[in-house]
Amino acid sequence: MKKLYFILLLISTLLFAQNNKSGKISGLMFGDYYYEVSNNNSNLKDRNGFWIRRIYLKYQKDITENFSSCVLFEMNTPDGLNQVSNKLTPFVKAAYLSWNRGNHQALLGISLTPAYGAVLKMWGYRSIEKTPLDLHKFVHTVDFGLAIKGNLDKRGKFTYHLMIANGSGNVGDMNKGKKVMLSLGIKPVKNLLIDLYGDWDNNPGKTDWYTFRGFMAYKTEQFRVGLLYTHQVRELIGAKDLKLDMGSVFAVAKVMKKTNAIMRIDRCFDPDPAGNTIAYIPFDPTARSTLIISGIDYAFDSDVHLMPNLETVLYDKTNGVTPDEDIIPRLTFLCKF
Repeated sequence: MKKLYFILLLISTLLFAQNNKSGKISGLMFGDYYYEVSNNNSNLKDRNGFWIRRIYLKYQKDITENFSSCVLFEMNTPDGLNQVSNKLTPFVKAAYLSWNRGNHQALLGISLTPAYGAVLKMWGYRSIEKTPLDLHKFVHTVDFGLAIKGNLDKRGKFTYHLMIANGSGNVGDMNKGKKVMLSLGIKPVKNLLIDLYGDWDNNPGKTDWYTFRGFMAYKTEQFRVGLLYTHQVRELIGAKDLKLDMGSVFAVAKVMKKTNAIMRIDRCFDPDPAGNTIAYIPFDPTARSTLIISGIDYAFDSDVHLMPNLETVLYDKTNGVTPDEDIIPRLTFLCKF
């Protein structure tokens, strides 16, 4: 019944948008053919097949000169290799009312959190893999709350993004505590961006989470490189606080007119205790790891891409045992509409 209701809601939105010329519909879809050559979980070895990892459908509408609204629907294969069912599951990814005034914007509803704006834009290949904080579930990509963002100067060299939210992603929350997130960006020279982020997630009891992330990127028309470091503290009841550190570096270079070369390396300096729940590429939760992503992006045009890529996860020895590496070659496609 819930899925039927959602489908009817989606159809109603599309029909309304079609008859309302002031609104705009856009979307994208990406998926892969994958092959599990090797995996730390022997049950996943040699699995292969086709899947659609994401479908996004966005509707945006200007209400007045200063107010606008946005609704983003998402469908995906729930947990990829961890689940038996591969049915696409639809849900509302984001929905917010926006107030715009000059160089400032206020958002009420479910919107992108301050941890991701700069990193997502510079990485540019969500279709190949999530950003490190998203992949390891350090911070929700979207959250339900109130956000304000914009430029602190007329030239746009200094930016800010402040959000007070539930801390539970795109679902409702009844806890007393809330989550406070802030990012500050600076462009000291042309092509260089520095973005600093921090948050406090006030969870029930003494189980608060604190996250600190630094990001630096350099971008030209021919290439871009990025460097990220994250430190997170998770308070535990009756135990020592869990401290997790993670770093990442990536590079994207234009090697031909329609072709980019892609390389990224993520390093988990501590085992990810929830690593085996990561969708599509479950990590061994007991060992420190290094994720290596390499690939080629060929653009048939600006809206259609084919991207052969390889994801490899190497593990450190733990308790005298080294988990088997994860090796997943994929042929990824992306189309925008």
